[in-house]
Amino acid sequence: MFARDFSLLARMQIQADSYLTLHYRVSTPEGETFVSTFDLSPATLQMGGGQLAPQLEARLIGLEEGARRVFDLLPEEAFGAVNPRLVERIARAALPPDIVLREGALVEFSAPDGAPFSGFLRALSETHATFDFNHPLAGKRICFEVNIIAVL
Repeated sequence: MFARDFSLLARMQIQADSYLTLHYRVSTPEGETFVSTFDLSPATLQMGGGQLAPQLEARLIGLEEGARRVFDLLPEEAFGAVNPRLVERIARAALPPDIVLREGALVEFSAPDGAPFSGFLRALSETHATFDFNHPLAGKRICFEVNIIAVL
């Protein structure tokens, strides 16, 4: 009979198709938190499944179970720069009649193929509404903190 030393087994590393359980936080360098699971149950997700933005998932590749990291990401490494072409002034008459318009609100739309998308209502006048279709974190430097609990 021989003894097995399981301490020599390598910890599982995150691959592009891994299932994993983790805690994560997305915040500004100043500490404003946009999303966090640290005070909740951990998230379980499949890499490439769309639960995390691809640019955040890319930071996880190669991390092992038990890893805890904070990534400081510039706007172009995170959600990109603000694209002025994604800010549109739309005539109120061209908007669906059932849409509730309130400045500062996130408004849901449907693309011609039925896919949902959102725009932030920046300005509202009697005749027009100005929507920003950039990601809400576009143009912002962010901190992406992770604690990898398990890799399957």
